[in-house]
Amino acid sequence: MNVPNVTPSFLDRAEEYYSDVVGVVADDGTEYTYGELTERVNRLSNALAELGVEQGDRVAAISPNTHWYIETVFATQQLGAVVAPLNYRLVPDDYEYLLSDSGATVAMVDYEYADLIADIREDVPTDAFVCYEADRADGEWLDYEALLAEHSPEPPERPDIAETDPAAINYTSGTTGDPKGVVRSHRTDFLNAVNHAYNAEFKDDGVYLWTLPMFHVHGWGALYMVTGTGGTHVCLRSFSAEKAFERIREYDVSYLSGAPTVLNRLLEHNRETDDLVSSGANPVTISTAGAPPPAATIEAVEDDFGWELFHFFGHTESGPYTTSHSPRRIKEKGRMQIKPKQGIPAMGNYMRVVDEHGEDVPRDDETMGEVILKGNLVFDRYWNKPEETKQAFNDRVEGWFHSGDLGTVDENGFVTIKDRKKDVIISGGENISSIELEDAIYDLDGVSKATVIPVPHEEWGETPKALIVLQPGADLTEEAVIAHCKSVLASYKAPTAVEFVEELPTTATGKVQKHVLRQREWDDEDRMIGGG
Repeated sequence: MNVPNVTPSFLDRAEEYYSDVVGVVADDGTEYTYGELTERVNRLSNALAELGVEQGDRVAAISPNTHWYIETVFATQQLGAVVAPLNYRLVPDDYEYLLSDSGATVAMVDYEYADLIADIREDVPTDAFVCYEADRADGEWLDYEALLAEHSPEPPERPDIAETDPAAINYTSGTTGDPKGVVRSHRTDFLNAVNHAYNAEFKDDGVYLWTLPMFHVHGWGALYMVTGTGGTHVCLRSFSAEKAFERIREYDVSYLSGAPTVLNRLLEHNRETDDLVSSGANPVTISTAGAPPPAATIEAVEDDFGWELFHFFGHTESGPYTTSHSPRRIKEKGRMQIKPKQGIPAMGNYMRVVDEHGEDVPRDDETMGEVILKGNLVFDRYWNKPEETKQAFNDRVEGWFHSGDLGTVDENGFVTIKDRKKDVIISGGENISSIELEDAIYDLDGVSKATVIPVPHEEWGETPKALIVLQPGADLTEEAVIAHCKSVLASYKAPTAVEFVEELPTTATGKVQKHVLRQREWDDEDRMIGGG
């Protein structure tokens, strides 16, 4: 029997079988059972419908890790509308582009970030602006809790939702200045959450601590996974190692996720304070993604904390639970032989590593090629970008998503990411377009030529470095370059180092040879990609 795999079914299951269970612990400690959560979601759905949201419309959300965001996602999607989570670390110009590109009917904004869109509201197509705790924000806003109080807790009338319908548009930085909207279907998000639950062995007595930003593909699908299993969400509005340890102890947390930067901060705090990691009954599992953390970090998390760490790999476009870890191979070959690898394809995904002609590279763990993917976890298309979509699926091999990541594959099919061909820097888990940063630098007087490359960074894995050739007589300092970039871009996108050089290596056609510059910076590393 064919039943569509749609995301509202996760909350439906939780409400039917776990209505008395605490489903969400808000950042301030307020607890909501799944029965109470469902009523709040229904109230919000009815409010959104009155604000004009219909099937296929987009609802944007700018929020840290809060119960409000969880409610917004489910309330939007059970109307057949599409949620567009936006990074809360951006600047007003970014939000003007994103709200306009998505065509959001309603914007749901946390009070802490309300001022970031105050001056652009007249310049975007959005009809209504709702604020979480509007009394804490300047200006005129619809208050979130007031809307809930004014509307019925009864379920709204649901349209027929196909599993191929778009569920979310998740924006990701690309190789151009403008972010691309990754259109993810209900089926994609549904199967990603199921894969996540399988890999994390997450059950209905699980307690998940939100250290990973919810806007990152709904926390790698954890929003759906935890809800569907009947587990408990513990919200952490802003990450600090001290607060994370407090909540792990208080709520007997069993699982959390985070970039290697999060691991490093937890370890550093533990070393400095000898903070007790956990005293509860639940063993703790932590997942991390992308380029692997150093071996010493993996060993410290598992040996000093007593946690289980597993490592995977993914993109907004392809999972992001693109790969799966393997306890069997770990037992056979040892954890430090397997855990640093990105793994084999998750169920529902197909993965190859191909050379420049689209042929599979040998499984020798040495020959490098591009990682390409296809399957039910791969996104549908880029929003309003047909040419970029065509290119992504037809670069070397027709019908496969070309990740832009370069890696090797071993005899068991395990992929290890070694490099990245796209001009994207991943620092502390955040994507930074080097081209966007270069454009900002070129706006400065006195810049003749500029390029941006990733360089190793102890905390962030990798970070942007600018190399600049100045015009004769120009007087420009590193501090001035960094300050300018922070004034026009989100601060995390700014370079952390600037080097003024006489010339940049170029090809015969004048293109900067970034690989030459990167090689110099990464010469002492075993791969040209960071672990942040």
